[in-house]
Amino acid sequence: MAPGTETETPVMTDSNHPTERATPLARALGVASLGLAGAQLAAPGTVARAIGVDDGEGNRRLLRAVGVRELTSGLGLLARPRPAGWMWSRVAGDVMDLAMLTSALRNRANGGRTRIVAAIAGVTAIGVADAFATRSLARATGIARGSTIHASASITVRRPPDQVYEAWRDLSRLPSFMQHLVSVEELGDGRSRWRATAPGGRTVEWEADVIDDRPGELLAWRSVEGSDVRHAGVVRFRPAPGDRGTEVHVEMRYDLPGGSLGAALATIAGEEPRQQIRDDLRRFKQVLEAGTVVRSDGSPEGTRTSRLLRQRPAEPLTTEGATT
Repeated sequence: MAPGTETETPVMTDSNHPTERATPLARALGVASLGLAGAQLAAPGTVARAIGVDDGEGNRRLLRAVGVRELTSGLGLLARPRPAGWMWSRVAGDVMDLAMLTSALRNRANGGRTRIVAAIAGVTAIGVADAFATRSLARATGIARGSTIHASASITVRRPPDQVYEAWRDLSRLPSFMQHLVSVEELGDGRSRWRATAPGGRTVEWEADVIDDRPGELLAWRSVEGSDVRHAGVVRFRPAPGDRGTEVHVEMRYDLPGGSLGAALATIAGEEPRQQIRDDLRRFKQVLEAGTVVRSDGSPEGTRTSRLLRQRPAEPLTTEGATT
C-alpha cells in the first residue's frame, strides 16, 4: 500500500467491545467466591484444618490472602460491567490453589492427606466450572471471538513526532522495549521476521509486511498470508497539546498462541494483552526520554505489571534468633 493511503489494518479499540453481561453460572461463581472469602477471612484456622493443612500462623495468613482474592473476584463478577476479566482471575486463582495444595500434599505426613486430596478434587471441579464460564462469556461477548485479541494503549513521549516515529520505524529496536519480543529482523521491501515468546515458555515466529508508512504520522503492519500467527498493528504519532511532545497511540490485533488456554496462562503470568502493551509503552517512553529502560535490583527487566501484581507490603524481620 502506498504511503498516504488510508490503512485497512483490522484493529479494534476497547470502545468497540460489546457490553458484557455475566452468565448465571458466572454470577453463581461470584456468590460462591463471596461465601468462601467470608470463611477464609473470618476463620482461616478452621478452613486450614478442614482441608488437611496445618493451622499455623503462616497458613492462616495465606488463607486470608486467598480470601481477599476471592472477595475481590466475587465483587468484580457481581458488580463490574465487564466480568470476563474477573473470570480469568478466577481461573488463575484455581491454578495457584492447585499448586499450593499439591505442594502441601507432598510435604504432608499420612495424617490429613485424604482431606488435601479431597480439597484438590474440589478445586479441580471448581476450575472446570470457571473455565466453562469464562469460555461462555468470551463467546457471548465476542472479546476473544476466534481466539483473536484486540488491545490498545496510549502514552505521551516528550520528544517531537519525527523522532518518536523514527525510533519505532527501526523495527529491530522493538525488542528493546517490547518484553515479549525476542527479535525483529528486517528483510527488505517492508517485510520483517518476528520472533516472540508465548505462554508456556514456547517461541513463535511469523513474517509481516508494512502496509502503511507515513513518516512522523503513522506506521501499520500485518502478518503475511498463511502465517502461523495472525498479527496486525498500527501506531499513530500526534503532536501533544501545549508542545509537550508526541502522543503515541497503539492498536494491535493478534491470535493469542494457545487460544483460551494461552489467555489463561498469560493472565496468570500477569501478561494480559492490554497491560502488556501499556508496559511496553512505558519502557518505550523511558528509552526515548532517558536513553534506556529504568531498571532496579527488584525489576532488572524494567517495570512489568506482573511484578507489581506480586508486590506486598513489607513486613518486619522475625525476632526469632535475632541478637541485640
